[in-house]
Amino acid sequence: MGNRANCWEYMKCERQPGGEKVAELGECPAALDASFDGINSGKNAGRICWAVAGTCCGGEVQGTYAEKRDSCIGCNFYQMVQEEEGISPADHKFINYFADGDDNPILQKLTCKTFAPGQRIVRQGEVRDKLLIVHRGACLVLVEKNGEMHPVGHRGRGDVLGSVSFLTGEPQTAHIEAETDIQLWELDRNLFENIHKEHPELLDFFTEIVADQFDSKRPVADRAIGKYLATDIIGRGGFSIVYKGMHTGLNMPVAIKMLRHHLAMDVDFQESFRKEAHTIANMDHENIIKIYDIEERFRTMFIIEELVSGESLKALLKRLGKIPVKLATHFLLQICSGLAYAHQAGIIHRDINPTNIYVKQNDQIKILDFGLACPIGTEDFASMGNIAYMAPEQIESEPLHGGTDIYALGLTAFEMVIGRQPYQADDVRELARMHLECDIPDLAIVAPDIPEALRGFIQTCCQRNPEDRYQRIGDAAVDLKHLAEEIGLDTREPPAEKFHMASLLMAYNHRQEAQFREFMDQIRSKARELGIVLKSTELNDL
Repeated sequence: MGNRANCWEYMKCERQPGGEKVAELGECPAALDASFDGINSGKNAGRICWAVAGTCCGGEVQGTYAEKRDSCIGCNFYQMVQEEEGISPADHKFINYFADGDDNPILQKLTCKTFAPGQRIVRQGEVRDKLLIVHRGACLVLVEKNGEMHPVGHRGRGDVLGSVSFLTGEPQTAHIEAETDIQLWELDRNLFENIHKEHPELLDFFTEIVADQFDSKRPVADRAIGKYLATDIIGRGGFSIVYKGMHTGLNMPVAIKMLRHHLAMDVDFQESFRKEAHTIANMDHENIIKIYDIEERFRTMFIIEELVSGESLKALLKRLGKIPVKLATHFLLQICSGLAYAHQAGIIHRDINPTNIYVKQNDQIKILDFGLACPIGTEDFASMGNIAYMAPEQIESEPLHGGTDIYALGLTAFEMVIGRQPYQADDVRELARMHLECDIPDLAIVAPDIPEALRGFIQTCCQRNPEDRYQRIGDAAVDLKHLAEEIGLDTREPPAEKFHMASLLMAYNHRQEAQFREFMDQIRSKARELGIVLKSTELNDL
């Protein structure tokens, strides 16, 4: 909500805490309502004052929401908030999927509903099998707590109502009442199961619904994903939306990657993803992002990952133009180390590119997006990955192998030292053709100043025929180590760290066993985060 004005700032009623008219008229109830801290700068009702009884307007203390509704909706502050929140009659990101017109095939399958001001549209606690999209008008979101109503937000044109129940089958977390005359489109869950198959673009709409659910302006209860809480959005990609988050039990920061619905609702993808999730989550390498957990909610999948600070290689390239040879070699050796570990576990990444390579502040590399990896031998769909870095066998949906990652690594290395991608085309089909038919530019011509060993490494990685590439990522690493010696880069392993050991004895009775197990799960999770090796054994009947 940023620096947007609350009602007492706009109306200048001086009834905010410490205001000049507090002694005469009392403190404004909207200024006191902090029931849903974290939205509207901590004072929730300051942006929805028309829903709070006893506010001051025109020098007079007002009555209840129902008594003042008509006058408040005509108020300049109300109109300003509607504009600022993006719910005035204007374009909205969701409304594009339900454009007016009799020839809209999706709109023809929806039911139209209307409600008068003050009517209850959705009830807190009910389980709904219908989704509502606001066509015209506005409505208020109210959470009932200890018998009192707390306004937590309002919705307007293009916004979606009842998404929690619709997507999860769980009870609604709030009431929704019409502020004005309101017209809604209704989508039945059974209809949705068929309609998204006929109109796959609708899955983008549902991804945006869920993304909006975890917006940081929402009440905390709305942003829970199992035992995790989503906070700020930190990235958007073709396959996922990434949030900064928190493990609520351990107070541990995490990254939460929400898969887009076109992936998560694909039956074949679901099956393969679940099958490999355990292997991926058990990978433990300093150059691979650690995956802690998988949550399945809101008709999609959430990958809970280690939260790292730094910047992507893509961002670094944008800032520097290109990477110096010595630093590029240091980065490439680390990427090779991470990929070698994954390949040994039978996993290929299949989407190596500068966006998925993260550079920490100490120049340590973390390979991201192993949540979309697959087993060696997978016959890939060409839609998986970034076309600018796809190997020919990936484009043609042939079985994938370690060489697929090696090819993408070569293209990434080219971009590191040259400052641009080797294949330049705006059209996706033309890019695919170039991968299949054209060799990368001759590095002896475009980069005569880089070491011959690095040119050879890139050229070998980028061979279109897999048999002409390095056959193992370890072979590529050997050439890089020779290069590192030539340019004076220290590749020696740091001395082995000495470890200390501590023991702890915990006694509990059979009635406490469930709580003890949960407590131990929390300790193990925290130990993993800190890199502590935890071993436990049970001593019975003490």
